[in-house]
Amino acid sequence: MTKWFASVLVCLTVLLQYRIWLSDDGVREAYRLRQSVDQQADTNSELRRRNEQLVAEVADLKSGLTAIEERARSELGMIATGESFYQVVPKVVTAPAESRDALTTRTAQR
Repeated sequence: MTKWFASVLVCLTVLLQYRIWLSDDGVREAYRLRQSVDQQADTNSELRRRNEQLVAEVADLKSGLTAIEERARSELGMIATGESFYQVVPKVVTAPAESRDALTTRTAQR
């Protein structure tokens, strides 16, 4: 009787261990879910940081005109009344026509 009872307990233990370690709902699934939760937590913290930046930017835009003025200047190219706008254009240096012709002639002779 005790051998029969011991063998049933061993079979039951093996069956339960199989379900824990090798089935789809066992340890592998728990590990996969833990990784998914960690990844989602990282995404959430990144989005939380972004939302905090947006809230600060909205508060800045609501409270003062300096942020609005800064955006108008940088993004729209606007200037305030009474200001003068100066655009500096870099000078393009080109070779004189005579030296260009001489260079072309020398290259063609080779």
